[in-house]
Amino acid sequence: MITITAGMIKELREITGAGIMACKKALQTATGNINLAIKELRKAGEVTAAKLAHKKTAEGVIVIAVSNNGEKGFMAEINCQTDFVARDDQFLKFTQNVVDRGLVEGTTNVAATLALPYQAGSSITLEEARQKLITKIDENIQVRRVVLLSSDGGVVGHYSHGSRIGVLVALEAKKLALAKDIAIHIAAFNPRAIRPDDVPIELVEKEKEILIAQAKESGKSQEIINKMVLGRLHKFLKEISLEEQAFIKDPEIQVGDLLKSEKTTLSAFIRFEVGEGIQKDSHSFTNEVMAEVQGNL
Repeated sequence: MITITAGMIKELREITGAGIMACKKALQTATGNINLAIKELRKAGEVTAAKLAHKKTAEGVIVIAVSNNGEKGFMAEINCQTDFVARDDQFLKFTQNVVDRGLVEGTTNVAATLALPYQAGSSITLEEARQKLITKIDENIQVRRVVLLSSDGGVVGHYSHGSRIGVLVALEAKKLALAKDIAIHIAAFNPRAIRPDDVPIELVEKEKEILIAQAKESGKSQEIINKMVLGRLHKFLKEISLEEQAFIKDPEIQVGDLLKSEKTTLSAFIRFEVGEGIQKDSHSFTNEVMAEVQGNL
């Protein structure tokens, strides 16, 4: 049996961009022949997948699956390079399998999800299917994030806006219509927490720094500046807290009052938007969501 040296592996990696173990395995199969090893890597989808791994994936879809009893929901952001591929049937089939399998198995992170069989009883994993799909469509594809949300005895509501924004909400009562309405509201207004006290301290401190800098420009006394900052910070926290926001379908009431009138509480919500945190052309979906809601009233 031919000995596969580090130099041979290095040469193959430089040509293909594939991983060390993939190169070693291909060289062993090809009995040390570099050209045959490249063909082996192409068959396995390793070459294209590795070469495209650095490509920015700011497009894609948010996909959701919910259990039959409505108590569990699974959501994923799956990215690609172009919006053309984001509409491709093969890509969409893959994304649906990701959330379907994640929901059934109850995975809570990307690595565990991609290690699952592509379908029940399948001999390939979701990760292997991802790499094969990259080879077929010649674009980088990444499962960026996943989340599992449960509401034992209650309901998980969900809403997807054009596959670009997805929301899951855990309501403690079995009121699916209410849960969906709140999910629609969250999609449009993007609250950062359920209540002001739940807003992450780092976000509060960052906003406070900005408000202090703005207030100092007024040239007023420190006492007045402190009052200005407190007032504006209070307003900011109300604006980004779900229960303090005016309800999208009835601006005369706040979401918190709506929940009280329905005698239930919201234990959690999660909102994904395609490409959040990835540098790309900005686009707001608030008006789109509101227009869609108003058209259905």
